Amino acid sequence: MRFPRVLTDLAPAAGAVGAGFAVLFAGLALTGYDAPRAMAAMIGGGLGSGDAILSALLPRAIPLIIIGLGIGLAFRAGALNIGAEGQFQVGAIAATWAGLALGDWPRSLAVPVVLAAGCAAGAGWASIPAALRLRFGVLEVISTLVLNFIAEALLSWMVQGPLQEPTHVYPQSAMLPPSARLPALPGSRLHLGLLVALLAAAGLGILQRKTLFGFQMRAAGENPDAARIVGRVNTSRVFAFALLASGGLAGVAGASEVSGTTFALFQNLSPGYGFTGIAVALLAKLDPLATIVTGLLFAAIEAGASAMQREAGVPAIAAYMVEATITIMVLLGDAARRRRLPEAA
Repeated sequence: MRFPRVLTDLAPAAGAVGAGFAVLFAGLALTGYDAPRAMAAMIGGGLGSGDAILSALLPRAIPLIIIGLGIGLAFRAGALNIGAEGQFQVGAIAATWAGLALGDWPRSLAVPVVLAAGCAAGAGWASIPAALRLRFGVLEVISTLVLNFIAEALLSWMVQGPLQEPTHVYPQSAMLPPSARLPALPGSRLHLGLLVALLAAAGLGILQRKTLFGFQMRAAGENPDAARIVGRVNTSRVFAFALLASGGLAGVAGASEVSGTTFALFQNLSPGYGFTGIAVALLAKLDPLATIVTGLLFAAIEAGASAMQREAGVPAIAAYMVEATITIMVLLGDAARRRRLPEAA
């Protein structure tokens, strides 16, 4: 699987991206904003300089890529994980606890433990909807969504209770010690989490395309009954693995955010990474390598939104118009493709 092929596969999504920016431009113009200035500020905020790329674009892309990889893995196997936001938050909680507890350890040991703690917490959180689905038939779409709100409440309690900073004045944790922080590129906010994201993408690409289990995942996602009856695939095992791995990756994203970017746990840690990650995965057609490209795209949109607000006075939330339009266009395109398949047959 090579990047040129990935880019070719992404070509149909270019229309969705163009539509998203067209909707934003039209909306800004119709509401009285200087649309050309705002769009220029958005592009410059994400791509206008080396500092923008290293300190705004790439740090935002790291959690989006990692979460998008997990969502793509789950969706590929037919597990509709809508709970990455909550899995991200519990991963951040566990990583903060581990980082504060292991502050005296050398960085070469503390950082892997911090990431592993986030992964285990995210997977553990995802195991709840997996068990509910396999034991009681509860749809994971509902259970993962509900667990997002519980995770948000849990994080709020942790930063005002067990993990609150020593003075008990601010609703946040103490700062992680340097030994528990991901190494960063000097003079920027870019940290080693990017390498973690790239390695995860490469590993999942090999798993899905080059292994028997990856084939079983795709078969279970396309038609679980046929996979179980004809292919003798243990679809329950595939479902559980995909959902837990997806949660684990979201937990790693939360751990990398705490140990690489914020260095502390606080309320509203995530600006919606878990939900944006769904759009990242859908635009990438669930392909791991393409997820790197779409993660960078959405990170550029969100980084540019802040610049657009500073320089053109446009609320940063306007960027969600782009993301929503892209997602809707991708879903409509997939629906049209599925309708054409029976006709072609």
